[in-house]
Amino acid sequence: MCQPAFAEKRVALVLSNAAYQNVAPLPNPVNDGALIAAMLKDAGFDVVDFRRDLPAVETRRALRDFADRTRDAEIAVVYYAGHGIEVDGANYLIPVDARLERDTDVYDEAFSLDRVLIAIEPAKKLRLVILDACRDNPFAKTMKRTVASRAIGQGLAKVEPTSPNVLIAYSAKAGSTAADGDGKNSPFTSALAKHLTTPGLDVRRAFGYVRDDVLKSTNNRQEPFVYGSLGGEDVPLVPAPAKAAAPAAPALSPQADIRRDYELALQVGNKSALNAFLAQYPDGFYASLAKLQLEKITAEEARVAATDKARAAEQERARLAAEGAQKAEQAKAAADARAAEQARIAAEKAKQVAQDQAAVAEQKRLAAEKALADKIAADKATAEQAPAAAPVDKAVNVAVLSTGSPQADVTKSVQTELRRVGCLTGSADGEWNAASQRSLTLFNRYAGTRLDTKVANVDTLDAIKQKSSRVCPLVCEHGTKADGDRCTRIVCGAGSFLNDDNACEKRREKKPVAKRDSDDRPARRERPEVRIPRPMASSGGRGSGGGQMVCDRGGCRPVARGCHLEFRTTAQGGPYEGGGGNVQVCN
Repeated sequence: MCQPAFAEKRVALVLSNAAYQNVAPLPNPVNDGALIAAMLKDAGFDVVDFRRDLPAVETRRALRDFADRTRDAEIAVVYYAGHGIEVDGANYLIPVDARLERDTDVYDEAFSLDRVLIAIEPAKKLRLVILDACRDNPFAKTMKRTVASRAIGQGLAKVEPTSPNVLIAYSAKAGSTAADGDGKNSPFTSALAKHLTTPGLDVRRAFGYVRDDVLKSTNNRQEPFVYGSLGGEDVPLVPAPAKAAAPAAPALSPQADIRRDYELALQVGNKSALNAFLAQYPDGFYASLAKLQLEKITAEEARVAATDKARAAEQERARLAAEGAQKAEQAKAAADARAAEQARIAAEKAKQVAQDQAAVAEQKRLAAEKALADKIAADKATAEQAPAAAPVDKAVNVAVLSTGSPQADVTKSVQTELRRVGCLTGSADGEWNAASQRSLTLFNRYAGTRLDTKVANVDTLDAIKQKSSRVCPLVCEHGTKADGDRCTRIVCGAGSFLNDDNACEKRREKKPVAKRDSDDRPARRERPEVRIPRPMASSGGRGSGGGQMVCDRGGCRPVARGCHLEFRTTAQGGPYEGGGGNVQVCN
């Protein structure tokens, strides 16, 4: 096959990791790497270094050697297929000998995406990194957390390249996973092989075609994404073939060029890209759209800053109150907290206004482009009747942010992030039900946000991703306590018990109570007090009453004639129990 002359030096490094030693092997990375390596060789690249199943040491050696080859290159490409992982917002590619038993092992056993970018940094015109590494990672499920707040995300994290002329292509959008596919190659790699080295095709537009193919083949479940930006000129991996004596093709209309550059800046989605667009196109319809997008980004940055300031002011106020600071200091801290909260609310409103304005402007743009497309279709139908007519410009098909992910994927991603920050205990099933709405309400309460809880959208996802640690507190039942991200049972020591406040309390010892010694003798029956009258002086002798009186229980009466009184004890038949008394004795 004859290739067009290409004076620029192009080099590529292809890495494929499939035979992992400590987790299940992957079926497609080696096939994917072989396909990409063959594609780049056929495209006339000067160097194509294909490595497979490398351990960590050999991977670093391969990157070091490739960095030497990029020193005099115009275009440098690195393709990686295998496992990748995101830890605390940084992306790491995993060699085949990694164990990753703990989250901190990633710093020693894996190599970061920044290390790959350093290897291609000397290239002058284009530095391209392609990652087919957004698979469902088994290491993230088994590794132990050394710090509960360390975030381990799903897929790879969003990146913002700081160097110019850098593009980083993901097989799936940040925070989502990619499929290996049912065939010999993954859907992403199959689409790359179809479009990436098309002669004369700008690399950004090629990735737009790749995105469309992957969305179609995966039924909108996987959306590739490109991060970074290039200049205004087309940058193809393979130049267009020279045409001898061919009439010059009519150039695209200036409006089409402006639209294409605006959509590329919108896809990048940061202030640098939009400012670059405005520097090139300071006036016009698309310039107004870019300014609205800039206002939206600026308002969001102001909202985040105001939220952080309000949180810091409230923490300072609470600290001074807890330490018992002087009233003047506490009053000043309270005033600062109120002012910061008012600034946060104002920033929230400003962000919402900017967001609404940008959304309305985008709707107008899409409506205008639809009207233009209808006009072009009508003109094309008319032109078919006149073969000599000039060709009509075709609409540019690029990856734009307005397309977005399917709603189910966005909802699932929001649920996954809510689980990460501790606000959702259920599973991420893609159904925005009452439990999911309650979890977002908790997030609003503890994060100080005002996100709409009725629907999950991309703005909600971005707001939650900004939180790198747990937001909602861990709630445990009585008898358990929070231990990192889980509840453990409270065990009280000997002599203690768990009180109603969920704390161990020492048992109080019972003091002995003084008691009278028990008497085994039976209780004595109380007797009524009976006074024994003394015998009255007798005035007569024996045998006559003599005016004497005898008294008993029935009362007193005179001694009968012929009777006399005798004192007898109870044993002798006296009338009183327990004692004795006078008894009338008659002959």
